Amino acid sequence: MRSLILPRALGRQAGGLVWRRAASSAATAPAATPALTHPVVYHDDFTINPIPDGHRFPMPKDALLYARLRQLGLAGRTFRPEPPSADTLSLAHDPAYVQSFLDGSISPAAMRRIGLPWSEALVQRAVIGVGSAVLAARLALQFGMAVMCNGGTHHAHPAHGSGWCIFNDQAVAARAAQRDAGIGQVLFVDLDVHQGDGTAAIFRGDPSVFTLSLHCAAQPFPHSLERSDLDVALPAGTTDEQYMQALQEVLPPLLARLRPQLVLYNAGVDVHAEDSLGKMALTDAGILARDRFVFAACAAAGAPVAAAMGGGYCPDHERIVDRHVLLHRAAAEHAPALAAAGAAAARAARRS
Repeated sequence: MRSLILPRALGRQAGGLVWRRAASSAATAPAATPALTHPVVYHDDFTINPIPDGHRFPMPKDALLYARLRQLGLAGRTFRPEPPSADTLSLAHDPAYVQSFLDGSISPAAMRRIGLPWSEALVQRAVIGVGSAVLAARLALQFGMAVMCNGGTHHAHPAHGSGWCIFNDQAVAARAAQRDAGIGQVLFVDLDVHQGDGTAAIFRGDPSVFTLSLHCAAQPFPHSLERSDLDVALPAGTTDEQYMQALQEVLPPLLARLRPQLVLYNAGVDVHAEDSLGKMALTDAGILARDRFVFAACAAAGAPVAAAMGGGYCPDHERIVDRHVLLHRAAAEHAPALAAAGAAAARAARRS
């Protein structure tokens, strides 16, 4: 493994998700049906907000984002996730930790480390959030791409949560794809401003999963970094041009070398210059260029991609939503090209 420093220039549910073709949720479609675009994953449980008003974690943004997508005609292919079983959660997490959170026996100290107060409503919200990632991975293998209205909980480790992350949604999704669809190589492309420490810890030493984290070296969190398979640490104040140069240098070669059967993309917008917690200097145009580049590179490599929206922090939640919409705009543009990747993945799965 190597690290680059670049210069500035519910309770428990029985059973699990069955790996089969999913149906769009007609109940969530707008009254005036827009043109079909990219697969969007959303559940009404994302309206649950069991944390105090004024908390820095912007939990309401998930539901606000979906409402905006409906207004913009970008939610015409909405799919509704199901809660995964405890066994599925345990694909990436210690079973004792999983059960302690589900039944409420988790210690106060463990919840303080997560930074959220335990409640049955939080359990419901957290579990369906993981189900969203599992479904997005499945849809990506069918349609070439899928984009969540939540997720990117990359600070959750195998046996503990951290940084408002309880379960590592995309890590569980990767393991579920390997278990249920026979997926081999998986690539994590984590472009949140914070290092994907929990993801790196979960997949340490596993050659079937490659973890790329491109993050800000000056972030005070996580307090102790893990070693991803490739860490690209950028300085505070990194601009659009500097960021894109770094991404262009690392992502296409990785795709060419690894030939992943699934890419899991964490599209954090906390890289924005006006983010409350980030220390980078990207603009809206830079974030849109980044997301377009990731989708285009995956399409060129024939790699299906499932995207989570990642971090984004601002007291005005509507401003965060504006930035997360950029991911869905880029996805809509690249859906046709990535559909070919999904078809190729399906053919490969049938031959295996």
